[in-house]
Amino acid sequence: MHAAGTRVQDFIGDPVSDAPVIDREDLEEVFHDIQKDIRFDHELNGCLNCGICTATCPAAHYYDFSPREIVQLLWTENLEGVYDAMQEKIWACAQCYTCAARCPFGNSPGSLVMIMREVAIKHGMQSAKDVLRPFSRVMLKLISTGNQLAPDMINPDHFADWGPNISKVDAPLKLLRQAIPMPTLNTTETAWEVNLKTSVELYTIWEMTGVLDQLETIDENLFDVIEDIMDEKRDDYEDWLEDQEDDDEDDD
Repeated sequence: MHAAGTRVQDFIGDPVSDAPVIDREDLEEVFHDIQKDIRFDHELNGCLNCGICTATCPAAHYYDFSPREIVQLLWTENLEGVYDAMQEKIWACAQCYTCAARCPFGNSPGSLVMIMREVAIKHGMQSAKDVLRPFSRVMLKLISTGNQLAPDMINPDHFADWGPNISKVDAPLKLLRQAIPMPTLNTTETAWEVNLKTSVELYTIWEMTGVLDQLETIDENLFDVIEDIMDEKRDDYEDWLEDQEDDDEDDD
């Protein structure tokens, strides 16, 4: 381990020139947040250093990423190495969990990477901000309307890997959706419509579970927009409840 204030070292000990300076206490806090996750002890059961996970990992063939390295860093409590991996390497994982299916020790490097990603978000690491920024429109759509994608978002401008099979969705969506009997599905702009009560309930769940706190850490502007939208929806829902109560009193 290196003294507080020194630069983060990579897995083999060579200096990383563009790595941020971080105090020992901060390194320990990040690792503690990873280690205290309830999934940690279930997914890290030692390591034979056999390399099967990396040999079968699709991402390892194309990126500077090794599931074995992630497991070794966590198993040996290499705080600097763990922090360094969270700056870029963990975001290369495709979350396919081939590693978990092949590990003779029953480890799940993919699950460990997921924990590390969540901790990176919690600590507002720049790597998390950079990775999630392109998904801001999807996040806004999901949290504000309850839907992840609207059909009009599926077009070549938003998908760099647009290929020949995309013809399956590159179709006259508006015409096709008119054939769907449910009226709430007959749109290409907003997908189906989530009712007001469900939308408020979803927002409350995200609020109570800390999802919105994480969002504020990663993208404060997006958080402010969503907060304004949901404040308006909550006001509308309260008005609706009052109208329902008035109607009930009139019926009595």
